[in-house]
Amino acid sequence: MNILRFSDLCAQGLVRGKRVFIRSDLNVPQDDAGRITEDTRIRASVPCIQLALDAGAAVMVTSHLGRPTEGQFKPEDSLAPVAERLSELLGRKVALRRDWVDGVQVAPGEVVLLENCRLNVGEKKNDPALARKLAALCDIYVNDAFGTAHRAEATTYGIAQYAPIACAGPLLAAEIDAITRALAQPKRPLVAIVAGSKVSTKLTILQSLAQKVDQLIVGGGIANTFMLAAGLPIGKSLAEPDLVGEAKAVLAAMRARGAEVPIPTDVVTAKVFAADAPASVKPATAVEADDLILDIGPETAARLAAQLKAAGTIVWNGPVGVFEFPAFENGTRTIAQAIAASPAFSIAGGGDTLAAIAKYGIEKQIGYISTGGGAFLEVLEGKTLPAFEILEKRAAEGLVPA
Repeated sequence: MNILRFSDLCAQGLVRGKRVFIRSDLNVPQDDAGRITEDTRIRASVPCIQLALDAGAAVMVTSHLGRPTEGQFKPEDSLAPVAERLSELLGRKVALRRDWVDGVQVAPGEVVLLENCRLNVGEKKNDPALARKLAALCDIYVNDAFGTAHRAEATTYGIAQYAPIACAGPLLAAEIDAITRALAQPKRPLVAIVAGSKVSTKLTILQSLAQKVDQLIVGGGIANTFMLAAGLPIGKSLAEPDLVGEAKAVLAAMRARGAEVPIPTDVVTAKVFAADAPASVKPATAVEADDLILDIGPETAARLAAQLKAAGTIVWNGPVGVFEFPAFENGTRTIAQAIAASPAFSIAGGGDTLAAIAKYGIEKQIGYISTGGGAFLEVLEGKTLPAFEILEKRAAEGLVPA
């Protein structure tokens, strides 16, 4: 993917004295008192901001937070807690600016945080008038927010159309490189793990991957639907019987390519969905009418682990069982540890996947951990993300700062 990279502009000395507008993803979870409960996205944004400061730029940073109503400021929608945490991480005061669309005062070597961009009327609909105003604020626009790359909004797409220069920050560039390595130029065998509660939410992903991967591992409620398609009993487990036909089509597409969707041969069941429910390991053929399948069994987990350790590339989205409950975490733990031990290049994304990675302490053993949820899924579907498309278009113009 041919894009202009902010790091290259900095290395060439083309950023000093320029006004740089960085679209970060600072949408972090908060408790009822507004305190940040997990700051991974803020920490991930720091390298780009520091790069701009070190290069002598006048730096403006913005992000969305939550789901505010455009034009209606409420204290709970404010980036104030983010500004405070960003100040701590950068070791300098990061002032928060409100009502910034018509102008921002910031000097070279300074950084300001611009209030929640989704408060601006026209942001989500990518209003051209707003986008032109945003573009007028800067000499260089930097998109460093992969988590919003699948949305064509004023701060993710429109501004990139009209800014003098539009480029990718280091976080976005790293995502592009990892995705290219995993999907466009993978080392084989390419194994994808797609798990979740419903086939319907990931059907297009499964269909797209069925044309690309050597092994497609399914888990959670998705696996239950595939078990139905394979003629296995699933008791009262979560599944989508009306999508059995689509699951059979995926199985057929994989078989036609000499590829495989491994169907569980054993499972872990319970009679009720509860952390303290007694767990029973049984063959997949022996699931009873009142059973809930809450995990893959140890035999299946061991077989999948062996396949993962022999993989060349691994794409992981979703835990294979209810790993939050100790009695039903063995499958996900075994998969996680196998990915960590595999020599394959691995890329993982999705909130539950990141929670599993953190739980089993394998962050450093994953080749690349994606910061995007919806954006990561759309890439797996084979879609071209709007943010990638406009950056490629602007790179083709071949412009550099004057």
